[in-house]
Amino acid sequence: MARFLFVVMTKPAEGREREYNDWYSNQHLDDVISVEGFVAAQRFKLCEGDGLPGGSPYLALYEIEAESAAAAQKALGEKSASGTMFISEALDLKTVSAAYYEPITARKARRG
Repeated sequence: MARFLFVVMTKPAEGREREYNDWYSNQHLDDVISVEGFVAAQRFKLCEGDGLPGGSPYLALYEIEAESAAAAQKALGEKSASGTMFISEALDLKTVSAAYYEPITARKARRG
């Protein structure tokens, strides 16, 4: 199995940030990691005072172990198309940015 990251940058619909965060953290992450190949997920929020105006303040990283990124993408698409994955209207769909990444180096960590 190969490893991949699925990187998703999003923002809530105007005035719906609380609903968006509740849905994303308490439902959507679990929906996505229930898909074959998706093994872990974590959300992040842009640090105060950082980023570009109008940019996405939220980031989700999904760890994937699959034969290929295309296989994981297909599985996620099938789950979404099945109608069993609820997408909240609190998500601003017009601003979603998502991409699959594959490692090009081994993971390095500081020693000691």
